[in-house]
Amino acid sequence: MLLLFIGIPLLEITLFIQVGGAIGLGWTLAIVIGTAVLGAWMVRSQGARAMLNLRTSFSNLQDPTEPLAHGAMILFSGALLLTPGFFTDFIGFALLVPAVRSAVYRYLRARINVQNFQMGPDGQQPRPSNPHGQPRDRVIDGEFKEVDPENPPQDGPSEWTKR
Repeated sequence: MLLLFIGIPLLEITLFIQVGGAIGLGWTLAIVIGTAVLGAWMVRSQGARAMLNLRTSFSNLQDPTEPLAHGAMILFSGALLLTPGFFTDFIGFALLVPAVRSAVYRYLRARINVQNFQMGPDGQQPRPSNPHGQPRDRVIDGEFKEVDPENPPQDGPSEWTKR
């Protein structure tokens, strides 16, 4: 880690000197600011898509590992794109490519051994629910009175509907 904290800034300084010498200070600063703005916009749009994929995996009771990993990589790419530098921008833009994120995910997944994964309390799968989020086996007891459509009651609506 110490080599990364020393090596990456040295690499960025070297690239700034080389690019600035070749195209000038103004264009170099314009590129740095432009990549930050473009990167922030791309991170925002892809982050929203990643959140939708995560919600979908939760609602379908699927393993959320891959959508979480994609979201984390998008967040990391945003931090890299907001950091001034050409090398960090390259890595940040690369992580915004879904195929690159999938390759990184497969690489990391092959090297990480998950010992345990469970969903719901005590490892039990949660009970399926209806569209209102209530368990399907819930019973609601009530009374009803059939109303004749040709001869409706004259007492008007009940009080609970008035606000």
